This record gives sequence, C-alpha cells and structure tokens, in this order.
Amino acid sequence: MNDLSGQSVDRSASGPWLDRILREGATPGLLSALVERLSPTDLQTLLLEVYRRRAAAVTPGGLLRAYERNRFTAPSALDAGELARLDALVHGRLARHGFTGLALSPLCPLGTNSAVATVDQHKVVTTVRNTEVVADATNVLALECAVRRRESLRADPRSRQRVRLAAVHRVVRAQVFAGPGMSAHFALLALCTAGRAEGSFTFETAALAEQIGVHLDVLRGARELGYQISAVRVLLTDLTEGRHRQALHEHVLNRLAPAHPGTTFTFDDDRVSGRGYYSGACFEIRATTPTGDDHSLGDGGFTTWTADLLSDAKERLLIGGLGIERLCGLFPRHPR
Repeated sequence: MNDLSGQSVDRSASGPWLDRILREGATPGLLSALVERLSPTDLQTLLLEVYRRRAAAVTPGGLLRAYERNRFTAPSALDAGELARLDALVHGRLARHGFTGLALSPLCPLGTNSAVATVDQHKVVTTVRNTEVVADATNVLALECAVRRRESLRADPRSRQRVRLAAVHRVVRAQVFAGPGMSAHFALLALCTAGRAEGSFTFETAALAEQIGVHLDVLRGARELGYQISAVRVLLTDLTEGRHRQALHEHVLNRLAPAHPGTTFTFDDDRVSGRGYYSGACFEIRATTPTGDDHSLGDGGFTTWTADLLSDAKERLLIGGLGIERLCGLFPRHPR
C-alpha cells in the first residue's frame, strides 16, 4: 500500500553501520562476493549455517530476553476473539461481492515488494531462504492475479475475465512506526481486482465502485456488531490531471452514494500520499472515532503490477486495503 512506498534499494539505506562493517571487515570484497558471486542457493546454504551456529549458542535466558525486547515478536495488544469476529464478518461480506478469499502463506518470494512496488527492501523482513515475510498482502495477491490472468489470456488473448481476490492477513513491516499503539505486525484486509483495459476508463470505474463498496459493506457490518464508527468519508483522487474526473464522478461517486446513505463521497484533489505509487486514480476511506478523532481506515488505487508481471500494458490492477487491526483498536465495540 502507499504507506509502504519508498525509494529504490540503495546501500546508503543501511547508513554508516554497513560502511563500518565493510571498512573493518577482514575479507576484501565481501559484499560483492555475497551479492554477485554466490548463487541464491549457495548464499542460502551459507546463511543457514551461520544462523544454525548462532542459534546453537542461544541460552534459555537469552531467548527470553530476546522475546521481551524484539518488537517483531510481541503479540498483538488486541483481543484475539475480536479480531476473529471481524475476520468472520469480512469473509462473509466478500462472498456477497464475488471476491475469492485466500489464506496466504506468511512468506513470499524475495523481491515481492521491491521488484514491482519499488519498496525499499529495508522495509521488509527478509529471510535467509530467498523469501521475505509478507509486508503487503496486495503484492502477493497481485502475483496470484497475474497467474490467473495469464491462464485466461492463454485461452483467449483478448480475455476480459476479471479476477477478484482478497485476503485477511497479518503483515509484518520492518520500518519503525511512531505513535502509541503502533506495531510491527497487524491485520489487514487486502483486495485485488485484475482485468484488461476496456476503453473509456470503464474497467477502472467499475473496479473502483466495486472495491469501495466492499470496504463500506464491511464497515456497515462492523457497525452492526457494535463498533462505534461514524462520519465515514470516501475521498477519490483523479491522478490524470482531470481527464477522468467526470467518469469517476458519474460511475463511482454517483453510483455508490445511493447505496450508502450517511457516507460522504467527495474528491480529494490535494492528496499528496500515493502519487507515484498509484496511477490513474486512488481512494481513501476515513472515519471518526467516539472521541472525535479522524482516522484513515482504507486506501487503494491502480498500479501497473500485473502489466509489469505479464509484460502487457493492457493489463489493469486495482489494489485496496482496510485496516482491520486499526478498526478494532480505535473504534471500540459497544457490546450488544
């Protein structure tokens, strides 16, 4: 998602620590040898042995101290039952909208975030087995969308069959987030809609209205469960310098408004975040807590990921996410 966007991978991202290691290291050209001369399999073998030996030196006392201090290993502060209740709600609503829910692996291929989303690898937890921990489920869903769209295109090179995938997944992000209640891992609802360009921004407006509708349906269900969510707002941004503003107004905002009374729909022409990460159009969903605080709950937009993965500029992909953990933590439930 857009809060994962960052600069391309650069050695300077490691700061002076890497410079010191390379300067003081006993083996000249160590970094180049590891990066360029060893195959991925050989590097994996080497690192596995390094960490096997390090793990052999861990004592029970040291293990407990590491567990207490490591921000990646602390459990969520939220009640597991509440999260499970929301999980069940989400999957029930997904079926209504034709989205297929997937149970994703905790791991994905190395480069899943940096190769197509240009996210700095330092924001991802990388493993020694040439994989990384899922930091954004939409990136993984995009891979699955590409696989399924490729099958459709093999059967019909002009196939417009849409792929609608979803996942509720606990993601892990390596960057440090400031503020109370911020955690290195949290639950997100991720949506991906993949298809083919249909002209006149038709695919784009239909996918936007559909995905935003899913998010609003989930929020409506959460309110029915007692979550105190009010003043829901949908903010739409045209990233084409106004070329598609009328289509977005007619086929997205005007389509959604009658189905969701009480929700405000408007354009956000001043949005800064996500530009360069999204293309065409993007959206944000905000809501107000019982204490009057305004928070972002959902975000999404179009990317070129499936077009890049399939080397086909006609391919289209809309990604979106809803903060399940944020909803649970910031909008307390009134038991009924």
